[in-house]
Amino acid sequence: MLFVKKNFLLTVTVFFLALLTGCGSNGEVFSEAEKYISTIREMDIPDDVRIIGLGEATHGNIELQELKKDVFAALIENENVRVFVLEGDFGGGQQINQFILNGIGTAEEAVNALDYGIYRTEQMIDLVQWMHNYNTKVSEDEKVYFYGNDMQRYDFSKKGLLDYYKIVNLDKAEKYTELLKHVSNDTMRELTSKQLIEIDEIVDNIILDLKSNEKVYVEQSSVNTYAFSLQYAQILKQRTQLFLNEKNYVKIRDQYLADNLQWIVEFEATQGHDKVFISGHNGHIEKTSASLAGYKSMGNYLDELYGSDYFAIGTDLIKSKFQAFNSGSNERKIYEIESHNDLVDAFSEMEPNIFYIGFKKASESKDLLDIITREQKMLNIGDDFSSWYKLLKKFYTIEMIPKEAYDGVILIKEATPTTVID
Repeated sequence: MLFVKKNFLLTVTVFFLALLTGCGSNGEVFSEAEKYISTIREMDIPDDVRIIGLGEATHGNIELQELKKDVFAALIENENVRVFVLEGDFGGGQQINQFILNGIGTAEEAVNALDYGIYRTEQMIDLVQWMHNYNTKVSEDEKVYFYGNDMQRYDFSKKGLLDYYKIVNLDKAEKYTELLKHVSNDTMRELTSKQLIEIDEIVDNIILDLKSNEKVYVEQSSVNTYAFSLQYAQILKQRTQLFLNEKNYVKIRDQYLADNLQWIVEFEATQGHDKVFISGHNGHIEKTSASLAGYKSMGNYLDELYGSDYFAIGTDLIKSKFQAFNSGSNERKIYEIESHNDLVDAFSEMEPNIFYIGFKKASESKDLLDIITREQKMLNIGDDFSSWYKLLKKFYTIEMIPKEAYDGVILIKEATPTTVID
């Protein structure tokens, strides 16, 4: 009987804890909030910024995925941005680039090349199709380009590398095709430590070969195709290193994300594109490494490297239905959360469902400056979620100082779930 009573008390305690932490308490509404918001199209971005980052509070909301297109369209029109970078596979991203530039394949096939479930949605397909359609209507120097800066897949980076060798050295193309035949997205989680070490050594030899024969290979191809082949090899190296250092996976990955974005920025600068747009999760975009996971965020690296040339925009939600993968059931489910902090509550009575709050403008208000320079629990949900996460806010928020983490925030009052296309 004592055991039953203890379990009852524990259940009641957890229930009330969930009520207190899951729902949160509403802060005060700011009476002059309307003066400090703008539409997405009217966002004020400083002229000298080189990288504009857009974070997303979840990977599973329609409004957040549509926001990628809306923000990029505004940046094309207002800031002459021509390069879109996604927190997605580098090699797969080049399949999307081939579609939007040359119409190779379909938008759905291009999106599927990323091999990320979170992006197999109507919204992402619409984004890629829109980029393709846009490119058919503009001049060559106005076209847009697509990249991924992630390294969690093998297939299309391997294909890009081996295709390059078929142009510059057929013997080595055959050699490396044989040596890397067991390396693929389907088999990569089955590779032994011994095999991974061997792959790492093979890729090191490929990188050495490319660098040693740069002049010859460039003469047989071009400066740009050579640069991409070397980057494909670096992606294979990074993917393998992640497997070999799984204890430090999240730490190493964000460093690689920053390294790859730097490569894209520098390469595109040679093509006459001085500004780049990057879309990823809030936890990668923010500048302060606030996550309890204890890793240095990509945004932190970018802030150190580029300073004020990096402009970070976060997102936050109040009421959200979203979809995420549940590793316990091995399927995707729809969850619902209502989250509050002083920042979102200050603007909660604004009529638009989606609007931008620039922190430079907000700093003109003493009340808003007080809010954005104090720690706020801002929504932060990855692709893996369980219902019990809602019991404690630390499982679905990051506590951060908004003005230090971002240059502005896009607030969505109510958001709806995406549907993953099987």
